[in-house]
Amino acid sequence: MNIYVGNLSYGVTQDELHTAFSAFGEISSVNLITDKFTGQSKGFGFVEMPNNAEADAAIKALNETPLKGRNLKVNQAKPRGDRPAARGPRW
Repeated sequence: MNIYVGNLSYGVTQDELHTAFSAFGEISSVNLITDKFTGQSKGFGFVEMPNNAEADAAIKALNETPLKGRNLKVNQAKPRGDRPAARGPRW
């Protein structure tokens, strides 16, 4: 299951996300989203867990819990096609 993790402090690393989620089971990948020009975190990322039961447990346990001073927003990631279209021009 692909898990969205939002409201991340800009100082959170992929290793820290991996550590937080690995307490609940096996992790396939951790992807912290960064700005392509500055390399700074955009404040969200994705964690892939192959076992859905472990992923559900991680979502329930970690949603709204603090990590480096900010409460995480954790839920199942939506496929790209299910998101609303971007509004306005993108320059």
